[in-house]
Amino acid sequence: MTSFWSWWVILLTVITLVGLWWILFANRKRDVGENQRTTGHVYDGIEEYDNPLPAWWFYLFVITLVWAIGYLIMYPGMGNYKGLLGWTQVEQHQAEVAEAEARYSEMRSRYLAQPIEEIAQDPAVRRMGARMFGNECAQCHGADGKGRYGFPNLTDDDWLWGGSPEAIKATLINGRQAAMPAWGQILGDSGIAQATEYVLSLNGRSVDEAQAAKGKEIFASYCAACHGPDGKGNKAFGAPNLTNGIWLYGGTREQIAHSLRAGRNGVMPAFSDTLTEDKIHIIAAYVYSLSH
Repeated sequence: MTSFWSWWVILLTVITLVGLWWILFANRKRDVGENQRTTGHVYDGIEEYDNPLPAWWFYLFVITLVWAIGYLIMYPGMGNYKGLLGWTQVEQHQAEVAEAEARYSEMRSRYLAQPIEEIAQDPAVRRMGARMFGNECAQCHGADGKGRYGFPNLTDDDWLWGGSPEAIKATLINGRQAAMPAWGQILGDSGIAQATEYVLSLNGRSVDEAQAAKGKEIFASYCAACHGPDGKGNKAFGAPNLTNGIWLYGGTREQIAHSLRAGRNGVMPAFSDTLTEDKIHIIAAYVYSLSH
């Protein structure tokens, strides 16, 4: 915060406190005549008296103002003034995180020494993993792990990079970078249409047979290197299976054509720099349990 805005906050805060103090004491006692004891309002025949606050109520306001002044002296709240205690939210958060890490790291270390398949059956591990998943993974894969457009479903048996415990853990540690090249300029509109028909035919869909036959030749030349000659994918490259009806970016004719024409670039971030190994181990166990 710049000095100008710091002093602006300080000035407004002081003016507010002084104004509240003045209002409170200015209305502590009132010197009114006998004919001015009411506000002049009448509700259903009941007159409203214009009396000062009761003493207990008045002193509660005084205590509140004194507390506010003391708080602003001890804690930050007046522009750039840090308070006598030097307290910050960041330091308190870091201290609480360090305390929690010290408390739970030993327990997590015990799980780290056990196979993922084994701890995936432990309800306590699944509860911990679900909370970590919610913090780190649910933004993309959904709270239930079922994914969404462009983000894989983690609850089925279709895995781009493999669904073994080791593969899941490697994905979490290292991240993944998928790359579907754009073929629009190479194949042209007719080539894209033909390749689309062939991909649809791999799923038993109704297609233009003549177009699909030409698309098969295109597929063998440009696509089989990653997706395999039978279109069933290759986990080494993260190339999806094109025959099982499971589509990351949609399986309509238009969506498939768009993937071929413009390409796709999926990124799974690496968590090795943000999560400890024991946490990654527990999340991997939770993800593994979603599909088993």
